[in-house]
Amino acid sequence: MEYFLNERQQMIKDIARRIAEERIIPVRAELDEAEEFPWELLKEMANADLFRVHVPEEYDGLGEGIMDLSLAVEELSRGCAGVAISYAASFLGTLGIQNYGTDEQKREYLTKAANGQAIAAFGLTESGAGSDIMSIKTSAVADGDSYIINGTKQFITNGGEAQIYTVVAVTDPAKGARGTSTILVEKDTPGFTFGKKEKKMGIRCSATRELVFHNCRVPKTNLVGKEGTGLIVALKTFEQSRPCVAAQAVGLAQAAMEEAVSYALQREQFGHSISTFQAIQHILVNMATEIEAARLLVYSAARTIDSGSKNTAEGSAMAKVFASDVAMRVTTDAVQVLGGPGYMRDYPLEKMMRDAKIIQIYEGTNQVLRNDMSSQLFKRKGKR
Repeated sequence: MEYFLNERQQMIKDIARRIAEERIIPVRAELDEAEEFPWELLKEMANADLFRVHVPEEYDGLGEGIMDLSLAVEELSRGCAGVAISYAASFLGTLGIQNYGTDEQKREYLTKAANGQAIAAFGLTESGAGSDIMSIKTSAVADGDSYIINGTKQFITNGGEAQIYTVVAVTDPAKGARGTSTILVEKDTPGFTFGKKEKKMGIRCSATRELVFHNCRVPKTNLVGKEGTGLIVALKTFEQSRPCVAAQAVGLAQAAMEEAVSYALQREQFGHSISTFQAIQHILVNMATEIEAARLLVYSAARTIDSGSKNTAEGSAMAKVFASDVAMRVTTDAVQVLGGPGYMRDYPLEKMMRDAKIIQIYEGTNQVLRNDMSSQLFKRKGKR
């Protein structure tokens, strides 16, 4: 398929692919087994200016859009989804600053992120508040020119590794949805610690930890946007980040299909390459078709956001749901094409299948996103 990428987009895609093939693939199994955070690979990405992609030019970035960022994430995910999400989650942590932060906040934090001096994380989820984000309990109580933060965030990607944390907390419990705010917390702030690194099924090299706040004092100048806009900041952040999560799914599915095709061409049974068996051919063609459909949906959602359209939430959700379901089907079928070898760690497909599952879960489970989309469907009564 022709996607009509401009010169800058093709360059970003090529750089990310080269890093994936030359640097990530050779070490992905080792990183997965050791559950080691990929700091060296992130440094390579920083040296290649990939952390500048979505940062505005005035803060040392390239000033490109969600489409460009999605291209980078897709190609990195062909190498390893765990490495790719460590990269993408940093942008998740800075999107709120970029959209709602003060110029001083942007100069301090976006510049560091663009230069690879710091990575970021987004702190929303809690044990009792996953999909139901209005049930968060972490509090930020005003005290003079500061906020005192108490509470615990759970399952935070880049937790413990990131230097910058965008945290959603309750600043006024009496106001409900209008009582949450977004506050920046730096890693070494007193009263801010981390739980254990979670042991995960997949994306094992990425860091997932609790954020623990105990009388953590931060200045009110760390407030992102206005007090009471925490929900708005969170929803806008996910609206823009979901195409990147969907791009992760596309890149992962592409890698799985490539492994399956390569194996089918060289594996012989009954005196023939299994690529000549119609059953195998149909599985592989279905993979290719679904991946292209997912890629088109992802690119369309990303370009719609970059166009400045205000109607982007539904398209972002559709891209994330469809692409992540495709990634799960493709990786499962790819393991089936290889049979026994596909189930073994000597081949990368068992890792890809493990990695794929989380994409259906984080940044809004696919079931919750379908609920959200159904409400929009009924509002417009199925008409365009």
